Amino acid sequence: MSEEFNDFIEGTFTIREGGGENKVIDLQEAIERYIKPGAKIHIGTTHCCSGAAIREIARRFYGQKPDFTLIMRGIRDTATILLHLGLIKKVITSFSGNVYPWYSPNPVCQKAYVNKEVELEDLTILTFPLMLMAGALGVDVMPTRSLIGSSMTEANRDSFTVIDDPFGSGRKIGLLKALNPDISVIHGVAADREGNTILTPPYSEELWGAKASRGGVMVTVEKLVSTCFIREHSHLVKIPGYMVNSVSVVPYGAHPGGVWGQGVREFDAYAEDYDFMTRFNEMCRDPRSLDEWISEWVLGCPSFADYVAKLGEDRIEALKKNAGPDAWQDQLQTIEDKVTPFQEKEPNDIEKMVVIAAREIEKRIVLQKHRTMLAGAGTANLAAWMAKYKLEKEDYWVELLVELGYFGNSPRPGEPFLLNFGNFNTCKMLTETLNTLGVFTCGATNRCIGVLGGGQIDKFGNINSHWVSDTVYVTGSGGANDVATGAAETVVIMQQSRRRFLEKVPFVTAPGGRVRMLVSTMGVFEKLYDDNEFTLTKYSISPNFSSEEETVRNIREHCGWDLKVAGVLEKLSPPTRDELRLLRVFDPNRFYLK
Repeated sequence: MSEEFNDFIEGTFTIREGGGENKVIDLQEAIERYIKPGAKIHIGTTHCCSGAAIREIARRFYGQKPDFTLIMRGIRDTATILLHLGLIKKVITSFSGNVYPWYSPNPVCQKAYVNKEVELEDLTILTFPLMLMAGALGVDVMPTRSLIGSSMTEANRDSFTVIDDPFGSGRKIGLLKALNPDISVIHGVAADREGNTILTPPYSEELWGAKASRGGVMVTVEKLVSTCFIREHSHLVKIPGYMVNSVSVVPYGAHPGGVWGQGVREFDAYAEDYDFMTRFNEMCRDPRSLDEWISEWVLGCPSFADYVAKLGEDRIEALKKNAGPDAWQDQLQTIEDKVTPFQEKEPNDIEKMVVIAAREIEKRIVLQKHRTMLAGAGTANLAAWMAKYKLEKEDYWVELLVELGYFGNSPRPGEPFLLNFGNFNTCKMLTETLNTLGVFTCGATNRCIGVLGGGQIDKFGNINSHWVSDTVYVTGSGGANDVATGAAETVVIMQQSRRRFLEKVPFVTAPGGRVRMLVSTMGVFEKLYDDNEFTLTKYSISPNFSSEEETVRNIREHCGWDLKVAGVLEKLSPPTRDELRLLRVFDPNRFYLK
């Protein structure tokens, strides 16, 4: 090859570094430049979100009334300070509440919604990204099966409607209105100076909000890398640089959330800070305490570097350690020490309920040949986890799903939190919500059983996790509506009382058409044959009642509808020692088993 030709090839085709616009700026400058009053702000949540940006927005607009619309899959943890400070005019979300140490209502969200301080557009985990997808694709609507038959149809009449299938199937089709944010804020693992951004799975809502944003994307990242590094990890690049307005480097910027680092060896992952989340959620109970927290952790930290310094090196190192694939093994002695005192204790009503639910789920999985299982949080996921492991001993394999994007995970002992980072390493597939909920749970070929909890339920299986009354808001749907609408069948687990077992729920979050079984602290209720109402078929033995007649009378007294009772009732045997050990090892702190 001639020297001239070689010079031509090298001069033309050598990939050069350093090209493109340099978009690296300080986070404070990025907020100042791109977050404007009245904006529709999308804060992306894959398995993490930009806690740094949330706090900087709070700091920048403190004492003002910018009337933002907050578009965020879940309003949880420190995102609630934006509501508390009066910065938000409207919220578009699928969940508003606490997630740790247990799923529960958040007082800040409840006050804002009940008092109409904030307009609420309440969606589901699946319909939320579908609206953003429509916006990203430039189409006006996106079809869905979710929401149909629920009170959410009327509640979302400005963005959702139901039509007859124009192609003559005879079925109803839901249409979601496209959603386009003005700006999107995304936290990633790394980016080059042009804004090509690496994110690691699971991806939850994916990046539809970023793709739909009319005003581009603000990126915060753990580290800045070369474009050569970006090319080497192009399979993990989820946002191309042309969409990005700014890149701000904020190590540990997802805190109190964590960032998963699989596939990027050069990055030290860190886990969610459960202690910090728990403490913050306690502060939300009292407005004055929350003001003090904001003064200390937001206004008192002029930069994110100040915030990280306040966290301290020891805390950061512990979070890194907790993100390791074998971190749970380091806690086995602690787990044993917590579980052992309960080993010989009789099970309480909650433990009995979970064990019985696990048994019933096992039977239905085998009978109906289900291959996947998606569970809600709390006692629902504990029952599902038990059923999975018990079936494996019988060489029957069912894959667990989590809406966030887990497929085929094997939950580790010691932490019952549904979204526990410690389970990432066990997944056979890490993906996103449109797969786990849209396809594997609700798709045309799904063979999925759903396992759900809820606030209230009625005799038809309709679930309410929204409004108990005009003055009491719970948490919203999350994925409950999607699961109950689309899974092959659903089992519900719920503590029994007249306050929760109603003739008719005041708000239908999830319609009961596919809810086939209800397991309570008192018994098992099933829809027999073609009946759309529950019938009591099995009851738990109680030392407080000497006969079946007395037991059934007590169950009736704790049921808000005229209960149907099967002609022949089955007595449910108490949990075995092995069943209790398996259950208790998942929740050694007894967050859900109290």
